[in-house]
Amino acid sequence: MTPTLALTLLLAVLIGVSLGLLGGGGSILTVPILAYVAGLPAKEAIAASLVVVGVTSAVGAVSYARAGRVQWRTGVTFGAAGMTGAFLGGLLGGHIPSTVLMVAFALMMIATSVAMLRGRRGAPAEEGPAREPSASRIVLEGLAVGLVTGLVGAGGGFLVVPALVLLAGLPMPVAVGTSLVVIAMKSFAGLAGYLTSVSLDWALVGGVTLAAALGSLLGARAAGHLPERALRTGFGVFVLTMGALVLVQELPGAVVGGVVALLALLAAGCWVLVSSCPLRTARPASHTPRGT
Repeated sequence: MTPTLALTLLLAVLIGVSLGLLGGGGSILTVPILAYVAGLPAKEAIAASLVVVGVTSAVGAVSYARAGRVQWRTGVTFGAAGMTGAFLGGLLGGHIPSTVLMVAFALMMIATSVAMLRGRRGAPAEEGPAREPSASRIVLEGLAVGLVTGLVGAGGGFLVVPALVLLAGLPMPVAVGTSLVVIAMKSFAGLAGYLTSVSLDWALVGGVTLAAALGSLLGARAAGHLPERALRTGFGVFVLTMGALVLVQELPGAVVGGVVALLALLAAGCWVLVSSCPLRTARPASHTPRGT
């Protein structure tokens, strides 16, 4: 075993832990690892990530289902709609320049991380029951998320979890478990689209998948012992960091520095000068003081 392969497999365990713990982040890790560590071309790395994330998510979903933290109706409906979008996105992704795909991937990660760190206004309490969103809304959200994640090769957790928490109103632990079902379904659909234009090193993909699946079991076990706010914050910080790293890899340093400086200046101004700044974390209504 070469040092590069050993490092790739070790990092694959972290992919699984991320999926099992947060219900997402698998492709955010897998694509850079396969592209920058294992040395695969970007499109092959994207397609291979769909295999790794799809199998790993299915393994992690079993643990969540046993604990009653999967909302099956929402997950299957969202996943079925997402599969259609993911297949179309995979077909389109094979014909778009690699740099464009990776930059779009990073920008979506950054936008999603801000939404997760901000929180959802009127979000349910951590121990509140999960409500069922309308079927039409689930289908529309699934199609949109599926198209985007199939296009950039992500299993979708970095968009599915926020969609289930911020839009569908599911508690974070249930959103994580449900997300794994959705991710598994959409990953295989997106893979089918990519395999029309790329070929894979199945020995490498199999090894990374096995290591990631083992990590997902560890992550799923740990998730049941962490509070919702900690999971959401950890997810947001993690995705923000990975998005910034991908931008640094894909764009010239001067461009990245200028963009980061501008965003930091705008964020600081919003935070200090605007009382309703969307970057401020929304607090549940039950925590709002009364009579003050």
